[in-house]
Amino acid sequence: MNIAKSKPAAAAMLANAAIVLKKPKFEENIGSAARIAMNMGISSLVVVGDRDYQREKMLKTATHKAAELIDRLERHDTVAAALAPFGRVIATSARQGRGRGMCPPPRAAMREAVPYLADNRVALLFGPEDRGLTNEDLYLCHQLTTIPTADFSSLNLAQAVAVLSYELHTAVHEALAAAGPVCRPALATVHELDAMYGHVEQVLQKVGFLRPEDSSYWMKNIRSLLGRVGLRAKEARVIRGFCRQFLWYDAQRLPAEDLPPPIEPGCSGEVSPSATGKQSAVVGAPDKNIGASGRESASRGEQSLCGS
Repeated sequence: MNIAKSKPAAAAMLANAAIVLKKPKFEENIGSAARIAMNMGISSLVVVGDRDYQREKMLKTATHKAAELIDRLERHDTVAAALAPFGRVIATSARQGRGRGMCPPPRAAMREAVPYLADNRVALLFGPEDRGLTNEDLYLCHQLTTIPTADFSSLNLAQAVAVLSYELHTAVHEALAAAGPVCRPALATVHELDAMYGHVEQVLQKVGFLRPEDSSYWMKNIRSLLGRVGLRAKEARVIRGFCRQFLWYDAQRLPAEDLPPPIEPGCSGEVSPSATGKQSAVVGAPDKNIGASGRESASRGEQSLCGS
């Protein structure tokens, strides 16, 4: 592709990207992030938190050319609200472990993100300078990336923003220069997925698969699994519809004392009396212990996956 022709295409794709900063401590880091974003063709900057930031301090590092990005700064109270309209979210973390897994470096992560830019908004999420992102923040993300360093790992927030923004900018131009990016279809947004996961969790609790003490652990893995699938909005609605119908049906069931008399064996939905003469569950209904035993079997050797 001709470089001159690829520039408008690259600009259009990068217009779908945004830098999201969770509760940054210093105005200067917000200004530096704005300056970096403008240099790399990213025209959206989002800040999470209810703190008031001084415009003059932000402009000090943003320079006058990025002042418009400061003036258009998007604010949200929570990470969930900030990420709601995005179809793809890449989070950054310096911490690794069993719960976060081995994650690709920014170059590989940004190359994977490029195909989504044509039809989806893509967010690059950064945590506070002193604490980083929490596991609850990462539940809303599709991909986790770690900037490789030597033995000393202490990058400034603005430096981390620069690394990821540069890699995304480079990946877009390389893809267009090669043969054009392979486009991914429009995906369900974080808001749509979060609503779907809420219904999935309700159903799994209702059937006894999730217990209060380990519900968050299993939902993290379910989010990781479905996050890699890349669900479209329609597919997320189908799953929510199934879950809502199941919950509605469960709510209509009569209490045990109001069940009709037992019917003859061999009929569909057969009900059998218990040894005491009281009504028992429907014959052939799943064992209540199946969820727990399945959980215990799966937990042996289970490993969390990157992007959870």
